Amino acid sequence: MNDSGASLSVGEKQLLAICRAVLRKNKIVIMDEATANIDIVTEEKIQKLMNSAFKDSTVITIAHRLNTVMGGDRVLVLDKGQMLEYDEPSKLASNPKSRLYEMLSEIKKD
Repeated sequence: MNDSGASLSVGEKQLLAICRAVLRKNKIVIMDEATANIDIVTEEKIQKLMNSAFKDSTVITIAHRLNTVMGGDRVLVLDKGQMLEYDEPSKLASNPKSRLYEMLSEIKKD
């Protein structure tokens, strides 16, 4: 029976798409909210896999979860379509004038 994945949850479909990307070993990978419907623990495991599987690739990750992008080489912070900052996550996270720093601080308050 072929249900085209209709019986899969959104998170399961996301996991399958990530697995396909890993198996194809593409040199450029674009992930748009690829782990938005996956729990945090599974996402951490996926991030480790992605870092290993795509160490020689360019990976562009679009995400609202900050932990999703903190392992990247560079982070681009946008607000209403405008570029606010672009640098290494560690540099932005340690700069009190940075918007990323502000966002991380807001999370820590909660």
